[in-house]
Amino acid sequence: MPSCSPDCCLLRAVEIVKIFSEDGMGKVVEIPADMTARDLCQLLVYKSHCVDDNSWALVEHHPLFGLERCLEDHELVVQVQASMNSDSRFLFRKNYAKYEFFRNPLTFFPEHMVAWCQETNRTIPPSQLLQSFLATSSCPEIQGHLYVKEVGRKSWKKVYMFLRRSGLYCSTKGSSKEPRHLQLLADIEESNIFTVVTGKKHHSAPTDYGFCIKPNKGRGELKDLRILCAEDEQARMCWMTAFRLFKYGIVLYQNYKIPQQRKTLISHFSAPVRSVSENSLVAMDFSGRIGRVIDNPVEAQSAAMEEGHAWRKRSQRLNVLGSHSPLHHSSLSSVIHITQLWFHGRISREESHRIIHQQGNVDGLFLLRVSQSNPKSFVLTLCHHQKIKHFQILPCEEDGQSFFSLDDGATKFTDLIQLVEFYQLNRGVLPCKLKHPCTVVAL
Repeated sequence: MPSCSPDCCLLRAVEIVKIFSEDGMGKVVEIPADMTARDLCQLLVYKSHCVDDNSWALVEHHPLFGLERCLEDHELVVQVQASMNSDSRFLFRKNYAKYEFFRNPLTFFPEHMVAWCQETNRTIPPSQLLQSFLATSSCPEIQGHLYVKEVGRKSWKKVYMFLRRSGLYCSTKGSSKEPRHLQLLADIEESNIFTVVTGKKHHSAPTDYGFCIKPNKGRGELKDLRILCAEDEQARMCWMTAFRLFKYGIVLYQNYKIPQQRKTLISHFSAPVRSVSENSLVAMDFSGRIGRVIDNPVEAQSAAMEEGHAWRKRSQRLNVLGSHSPLHHSSLSSVIHITQLWFHGRISREESHRIIHQQGNVDGLFLLRVSQSNPKSFVLTLCHHQKIKHFQILPCEEDGQSFFSLDDGATKFTDLIQLVEFYQLNRGVLPCKLKHPCTVVAL
């Protein structure tokens, strides 16, 4: 038989992957065998014309067991796909919490849950919290009660557990740390951790805060899964974040720090390269009498986003008006929000909770929806301290003009876009500013 040419080998290295968006529609993509989850997200962002804000994620979803997890940026997509069941799929979704623990570690690691493995009476100082997880020479652990589903049974048992670099252990005698009282339940290196999204439906879970440790190898049968439940969302995030840190260590920090590079996409997919003139453009501020160059990259990004918002608003107003330029202003203000990514239309309270949970449960994550109790009003759904809160936005009139307000008319806005942009800059009566819009993109 003739030997394989280099070109033939390159062709064989291309794999087919199907990605689904939140609306259930799938898109088939050809990718090289060495493509990472980060690179694939960049490709999907590019093809879908989304804003690339480093918060997109590829989700491994197992509907049979109600499990899902976000792939780490460095994981090879083809390798993960090879270990998935036939009914499993990849989802393309926002995940604002992917690296939030690097920014706000104390929110993710309650003091009473973190300790040293050998010393029971000394806690880890907050200043050393992340270093203790990233340094392989230190021995931190997560401790606390968890509900564990008994293998082959529908019953659950509350047990005191310890998560260490070597694995997840349960104590056979109260909360004893003595080696003779510790039983290994799951190995970290050989497993991945998943969120249980339908715990009560699929597993008769005692709480809504379930997670699962699933072996990388094997057929993924129910008997191989370690299904657990925490008492609240903060505890679940603590266990799951610690698992990721123990498994990947400094690689997670590198993923968080390394800026997204376009050269991978350019080499694999011949994406358009910016011209020399475009590369030489600089950010300018013309708010004063004389224009100035913006040197601060953070300020430059903010200026670019502000310009983008202004352009989008202008284009949307023109699109809405179209050939109906005589349209009354009040009619325009009542529909102009429809094209905004944060507006989700007529969804239920429960659906808004599901979307917020899926996209990260971080402070300032929000969406707007039509009120179910009052069709003429709207609801702002906002996440703060891992709790979801709802604020009614009511229409009001003054001198014959219609306004919107969420503080009983103290602050009035002509349309919902103006309202959102105000609360993105000012907290007002809200517990925090609006920071991250819940976004659903069709592939």
